[in-house]
Amino acid sequence: MRKAAMPGLNKANELGSRRQEVEVSASVLYMSMSLDGYIAGPNDEPGNPGGDGFDRLHEWFGDFTRPSGPTGELFDEMSTFGAVLAGRRTVEQVDHWGGDRHGVRIYVPSHRPPDPSVANYPLVTYVSDGIESAMAQAKAAAGDRYVLVHGAYTAQRALEAGVLDELVIHQIPVLFGGGRRQFDVLPSRVELEIVRVIDTPEATHIRYRVRR
Repeated sequence: MRKAAMPGLNKANELGSRRQEVEVSASVLYMSMSLDGYIAGPNDEPGNPGGDGFDRLHEWFGDFTRPSGPTGELFDEMSTFGAVLAGRRTVEQVDHWGGDRHGVRIYVPSHRPPDPSVANYPLVTYVSDGIESAMAQAKAAAGDRYVLVHGAYTAQRALEAGVLDELVIHQIPVLFGGGRRQFDVLPSRVELEIVRVIDTPEATHIRYRVRR
C-alpha cells in the first residue's frame, strides 16, 4: 500500500519515489528502430526473420560484451527482466528461444492453440483470454522485476489496452525506406513522457513512460 506523503516532504524525493514505484513490475518494450520508424526490413518472413538489412538495427550491440559508461548501464538494465510477454509471430520465428529466455516465464497472447511442440517448453504459456490477462500473469511472474515486451503487434495491443508502461527505443541513424513499422496502426493518440536519453554515435536510446 502506498504511504501518504508527510508534510514538508521534498518534492524531488517524492517524484523519485513515484518513478521508482512505477518502475517496479513495469512492462517495458525495448526496440531498435530506424529513424523512419522501421523495426524490420523488407521481406520479413519466417525464412528471413527481420527482413533484409535487419542486422543494421542491432549493430550498436557490438559483440554483445558489456561496454563501459551509460551504455553498459543500459545493458545491465536490459538483463534484469523477470518475465517475457511476446507476440506469437515473434516467438515462432525464434522457436520460443528454445523454451528458455534467461530462465523466466514467457507469455504469448494468442487466440489459437500453440503448436504441440510447445509442450516441451514448460516456461512458455499461451494465453487465450486477451492481452490484459497475459500481462497480468506476466507481471505476477516477474515479481519486483520488469516484464520484457516483444513484438510490434503485441506492443500496439498493449498500448491500446493500457497495459504497456514504458518504451525504450534504440533509434538508429539510418532510413530504411520500407519494411515493418513498430507503430503502423494505433487506435488513438498516445502521450509519452521522456524519462531518459542516452546519446551515442551508434544509437540514441530514449526511454519513455506512457502517460495515463
